[in-house]
Amino acid sequence: MRHDPVAGGNVPVLAGSDLLAATSGLAELADLVPIDRGLKPASHFDFEDLFGINAAVQGALADPAIDGVVVVQGTDTIEETAFFLDLLHAGPKPVVVTGAMRAASAPDYDGPANIRNAVRVAASTEVATADMGVVVALDGSIQPADDVTKTHASAFDTFQSLNVGSLGQVDGERVRLERSRGRRRQVATTHAAERVFLVTATVATDGTPIDALRAVGADGLVVAATGAGNTSPTLLAAAERAMADGAPVILATRCPAGAASGDYAFPGGGATWLRAGAIPAGHLTGPKARIALALGIGAGLDREGLTALLADPQPIHDRDHFWDGPVAGRNATVHVPGR
Repeated sequence: MRHDPVAGGNVPVLAGSDLLAATSGLAELADLVPIDRGLKPASHFDFEDLFGINAAVQGALADPAIDGVVVVQGTDTIEETAFFLDLLHAGPKPVVVTGAMRAASAPDYDGPANIRNAVRVAASTEVATADMGVVVALDGSIQPADDVTKTHASAFDTFQSLNVGSLGQVDGERVRLERSRGRRRQVATTHAAERVFLVTATVATDGTPIDALRAVGADGLVVAATGAGNTSPTLLAAAERAMADGAPVILATRCPAGAASGDYAFPGGGATWLRAGAIPAGHLTGPKARIALALGIGAGLDREGLTALLADPQPIHDRDHFWDGPVAGRNATVHVPGR
């Protein structure tokens, strides 16, 4: 984006070729095959857009000559796009999502550095060997798609993995992997349930939002509860009505890290939600749990299947050191579907 004085703010104007032209040093890292998918702001994305991006990614990766993919988009919804792509990406080739925290007209524009680092990660044979799935690479960090969160509206280091930590970093010309990614959540589908909604519990939130969403045909609900999974009893009562009507309900925490649990058994406490039939979201945030639920419903998963999809695939304390090696040289071809 660039600042538009008439509009009074930043607007998308730079095509993929413009971004690549503004990023020096790419030719030494990889042979790039750019695909431009338009100038839609990330906050405007819908599931059709995400399936379109995924189709471009998977189509490129099916080519034996392509070693990895970099997806360039606005940072507003990177954590959701990356997790969407991660759920559908089964192969070992790296997929790296990146963007910029400053407009291209700003003196401290970070776009070129982030693109260059993302290409380094996607071109790294060590990253490919490690089977990292989809990762987010900004400000020199490499974050797993299932845990990465945008923690600040404008800071360069906004993208953090608050439960398990980063996978590594780009240090100059070197890609340093600090731990393995481990098993990932996976689902196979070409459809997402469109009417899956996130309800955040706050002081004085009763069952009205859930009742209203069910009245307009919600396919499923994610409740981001306070603390370790606690809400008012009236919010739980509305969720029980939704579940009795056949809608799956996922219980997450509104906290940026941690997981909802059954530790509290007062009315509306997490234990009463789980006994009522809510499915725990593991350590997924509310927005990520919504992505998983929408794809899970789209795949036709039953309650057992949804429970398995939402559950943490491995303990979050696994931080084993995995790799500390140089980035691959100019021997990789990277596909860049830009936004």
